Amino acid sequence: MEQKQRPLGRPRQNKNTKSKKEMILEVATRLFLTQNYQVVSMDEVAKVCGVTKATVYYYYSTKADLFTATMLQMMIRIRENMHQILSTNKNLEDRLLDFAKVYLHATMDIDMKNFMKDAKLSLSEEQLKELKDAEDSMYEVLEKALDNAMQIGEIPKGNATFAAHAFVSLLSIGDFKDENHNPILANIDELAQEIVSFYRNGLGH
Repeated sequence: MEQKQRPLGRPRQNKNTKSKKEMILEVATRLFLTQNYQVVSMDEVAKVCGVTKATVYYYYSTKADLFTATMLQMMIRIRENMHQILSTNKNLEDRLLDFAKVYLHATMDIDMKNFMKDAKLSLSEEQLKELKDAEDSMYEVLEKALDNAMQIGEIPKGNATFAAHAFVSLLSIGDFKDENHNPILANIDELAQEIVSFYRNGLGH
């Protein structure tokens, strides 16, 4: 029986073993992902967690600190999930398809373009660098898979870094909505297949 993939970046659910810090991070992640950064407050995080605001501030002195921590944790989980998907013995196209499906299902209700744009205005240079380094680390997993495929002749040789960024950029098509707020393709799996087929044709055979 095929094991169901957990959405990218979402923490495992285990209420019995969560510390207050872990609970705050989990709740904050959910709030930041479903609301605008500017809208989420430390008061709301505390209320949803069922703890005092002082408890939240004990672990995270500012909302920017909390946001940075949630994003770093999420990107680490995404990287681990990417590595798991891209390290299987399937051919490259099937691995990319598996990754695209998980990514698109995980982000289907999130406006990724505006999500980070609003938050970045409130972050320090150091925090932005931390997030950029974590993002680069995620790309490295995809770059490695593409580079390996190039080395064994599965795809033509080229710039693996460019190829990795191009693939992730194509995944952003999942954010597109028309004037009636309808996606290009309502079926996420079909959209993933279209993206991977288009990308694979661009790489060459």
